[in-house]
Amino acid sequence: MNASAKAVAVANCENAEMHSDVSDEDLMTQYRTTGDRSLYETLMVRYEREIYSYLRRYIGDAELAEDAFQGTFLQVHLKCHQFDPARRFRPWLYAIATNQAIDVQRRNKRHRMVSLDRTAITDQDRSGGGWSEKLVGNSPDPILVATEQENSRWIHESVESLGESMQQVVQLVYYQGLKYREAADALGIPVGTVKSRLHAAVQRLGLLWDETHDSPAE
Repeated sequence: MNASAKAVAVANCENAEMHSDVSDEDLMTQYRTTGDRSLYETLMVRYEREIYSYLRRYIGDAELAEDAFQGTFLQVHLKCHQFDPARRFRPWLYAIATNQAIDVQRRNKRHRMVSLDRTAITDQDRSGGGWSEKLVGNSPDPILVATEQENSRWIHESVESLGESMQQVVQLVYYQGLKYREAADALGIPVGTVKSRLHAAVQRLGLLWDETHDSPAE
């Protein structure tokens, strides 16, 4: 990192600290009124890792994720006057990020979904528990740890087969930790639709698991 980049990073961190007690919604409201760059930079510092991580998994390509990330925060700036302060900022930001990811994929004629490799996401006991537990479990059996890479590949390929609408809710709810309401706001769909798509995704993954893995010997 050169001296100029370091100076920018330090300034951004200082801005974030200065506004640490201000909510996202208030920061956006103040930014669209004043145009104060420090407010915008504070939001970027708060969300840059989270949003880039989301885009990287969603798109599956680091370079394209960077393009989508830059586009996301450009749109935050351009659309700041469209933000409704009565709504939460985070789902609004995810809606923009999701649209940018889709646009980047379309421009590059790519339709690969996210790599779901994540340390905390490992396969649970094959003989018990719901598929949602397999998807988000964080206490793997030591033997299963040894097969983590294989299982991660299976999860990646299986989620890819779900179709875009189910993939999106899996991404937002399971891997980004959004609440149902936040995911619904981000996707512009009812909460009930989020739940039904998630249920359908879990059911489908459960069937795929049964089809591709032998049952434990009795």
